[in-house]
Amino acid sequence: MTKRVILLFPILLTGWMACAQEPMKPKDTEAWEPVPPKVKPGIFASPPSDAIVLLGNDWSEWNGLKDSEYNWNEPKLIEPGWDLVEGVATVKPGAGHIISKKGFGSMQLHIEWRAPLMTVGEGQDRGNSGIFLMQNYEVQVLDSYSSTTYSNGQAGSIYKQSIPLVNASRPPLEWQSYDIIFTAPVFAGETLVSPAYVTVLHNGVLIQNNVEIKGFTRFIGNPEYRAHPVKLPIVLQDHGNMVSFRNIWVRELD
Repeated sequence: MTKRVILLFPILLTGWMACAQEPMKPKDTEAWEPVPPKVKPGIFASPPSDAIVLLGNDWSEWNGLKDSEYNWNEPKLIEPGWDLVEGVATVKPGAGHIISKKGFGSMQLHIEWRAPLMTVGEGQDRGNSGIFLMQNYEVQVLDSYSSTTYSNGQAGSIYKQSIPLVNASRPPLEWQSYDIIFTAPVFAGETLVSPAYVTVLHNGVLIQNNVEIKGFTRFIGNPEYRAHPVKLPIVLQDHGNMVSFRNIWVRELD
């Protein structure tokens, strides 16, 4: 047994030295699969070739939704009551929200919006609306150009949860854009396995950087999660102000 060990040791040592002396090559860390599919990027903010366009010159992708009927289990849908002119949808105060007919989970969402010029009102009373991802998680829309409100309720906030890194707002009557990268939460039955995360660019400026969402949006009280389907619609809010939206498109990421 002793002789066998002595004979094997030089062989093992020689092999180890050969491995130690061989440096890594670039190809050792190159991943060639999978090959990302090619898409044609849009010019500025126009939809890329693989996007689902949600807003055109008709309401074919949307239903209306009253506040009292805001329920993902049995939503009682109505015809959209907003004004829609040449691809621009404008809130008609009191007409209710609008809700996409298609549900989404993880996604890239582009949406452009414009706050009205208001001569009265401050804070939450100026150009207020909201983009509810999966009907539950709100990215705030607000005229925050020169008006003061609570920081986790200003434009670009994850409402009542996450303050934007900066205020990238433009004045009212100017078009603004949100580019939102959303990772949907994961549930196992009623148990939360992984929370939702969101990244937001406001007018091309990073304002939310892979922020963890703490639960569904609540006006009063702390956010919490409730198990829900893996895909749910987008809701645009009627908050009583004549906010306009255009050029809405989604790229599904799941």
